This record gives sequence, structure tokens and C-alpha cells, in this order.
Amino acid sequence: MTPLPAPLVTALTRTLQAAGDHTALASVQAVGGGCINQAYRLTTARGIYFLKWNTQALPGMFPAEAHGLKLIQATGTIRVPAVVAVAEASADCPAYIVLEWLEHNGGTASQMDQALLGTQLAAMHRVTMPAYGLDHDNYLGSTPQYNGWDDDWIRFFQERRLRPQIELAQRNGRLTLRRRKGLERLLEQLDQWLSGIERQPALLHGDLWAGNVLSLPDGTPALIDPAISYGDREAELAYTGLFGGFHARFIAAYQEAWPLAPDYADRCDLYNLYHLLNHLNLFGESYGAQVDAVVQRYVGVVAS
Repeated sequence: MTPLPAPLVTALTRTLQAAGDHTALASVQAVGGGCINQAYRLTTARGIYFLKWNTQALPGMFPAEAHGLKLIQATGTIRVPAVVAVAEASADCPAYIVLEWLEHNGGTASQMDQALLGTQLAAMHRVTMPAYGLDHDNYLGSTPQYNGWDDDWIRFFQERRLRPQIELAQRNGRLTLRRRKGLERLLEQLDQWLSGIERQPALLHGDLWAGNVLSLPDGTPALIDPAISYGDREAELAYTGLFGGFHARFIAAYQEAWPLAPDYADRCDLYNLYHLLNHLNLFGESYGAQVDAVVQRYVGVVAS
């Protein structure tokens, strides 16, 4: 007796057959897959697969994930699970994505070759485009992430990253008067901290915290759950330092492969404001103090 809905089992059978696996599902095992979707390990006589599905999936979420994984895979720089199939919801079947199953030791465990992760990430960041953004919108967690193309990084970060999060926080009732004024002042003054810096659009994973990095049995790193776009690589490196899990040898190897600007650390908190605002919107006021601290660092105390 499978825990999956019958229409999903039927769709998966067809999906796996189209991928060349004509054997029946031998086991369906629930696994940890985050707080958004249901996740399962599928086993057949021919292979093992990772399934995520959702009866109320956000529009385009799984196709956006598949596209991001394929973009990273196409660079040939760092391991990601191969996409087997992806489908939006139909009248009787929930949306789903089927990926290659990667045996792993968890997140950024001590067994991971973190120096290799740093070297490979630098190589991935060298994949560039003429402009910042992406040709379609996607998601950061369950929050819409707005892209489109822009040849001005500061404007892109202001209008496609910070401002939508601030407006969402306003709608969610997460902004005090002082917090809103501080964030508005920060938006107005972004040029002060981000101009005059040599940069190019870099392919970014976009949600590179420790939980989205797997350690394979031989120590090889693999990335999952991207929120892909082309942006300033400093924004990606800043986020790796926000919640921990990345060792000193990771950043040292990155720096050796492609050195960051000497004053890179001055901008880390500013870039992490995007993720802190997203966490404020997703999880509430427990992230409010961190948002306020970033605003105060860059614009000072704002009168209410």
C-alpha cells in the first residue's frame, strides 16, 4: 500500500517509463524535504529517485527548481541531482518533481571537502550573462523572487530584491514605523555602499545556506533547492556566512580561485538583508531585531 495518491502513482509510473525505467515501484519511503512539500525516496529494481510533490504547489515552483538545477548542471562545475521529470498539477494529479537520488551524509558535515566546494563555487560564479536577473521569476523558499533582466546591479538589487520583500513585510504587518522609515532610507542610499565596485553578472545558486549543500559519501559537495539568478557573487558569499555551516577552508579556497575585493565584508550585512527580510516575512518577528540591526548599521537610528 503506497502512501501516495493513486493518480500520482500512475503519473510516476509513466514518468519513470519515459526515463527508461520500466520496473515497478518497490518502495516509497517518506524523507525529510523541508517545510513546503512532501518528500519521498522512491525505489525500483532499476534505480532510486527523490520525489517532491504538493497538492497545493505554488505556480511554477517545481519547473523553476528544475530549470535552476539544469542551469547549474550545464556549467559542469558542481554536482546537482539530475532532473528526471517535472509536472504541474492537473485536474486529478498533484504537481511533482522527480530527481536523481544522491546518497549523502547530510548538510555541510565534517566529511565534506569544503575546499572543493569553494573552488567549484568560484568556477560556477564565472558563468556570466550580459545582464543581471533571469528570463523568468522563481522562488526563494515559498516567497516569489522577481527577476527580469537589468544591466544595473544596484537598481536590480533595489527593485527586484529588497523592495518586494519590504512591500511584502508591509502587507504582512511586519514593519513598525521606524523600521519602514529606516528601510526606505536604506533603499535611497544604496549607491553609497554599492557603487564604484568592479563586478559582473555571476550565476548564483541564490539560497546557499548549509541545508542546501549535501555531502556525498566521498566528500563531494552537491547543491539542491536553488533560487537561481545572475547577480553579484558577493551576495552569494555573504549568505554563506549568515547562518554558519561553512568552514574557513571553504572561503579560503574560494578566495584562492577568485579573490574577493578587500572591502567585501563591508557589504555582507547589506546583501544579507534580503534573506533576513525573507525570513521576517516567512517566520515572523524573531528576525526583526536582525533586520533592525542591519538598517541601523547603514543608516543609523531612525526617529519613529
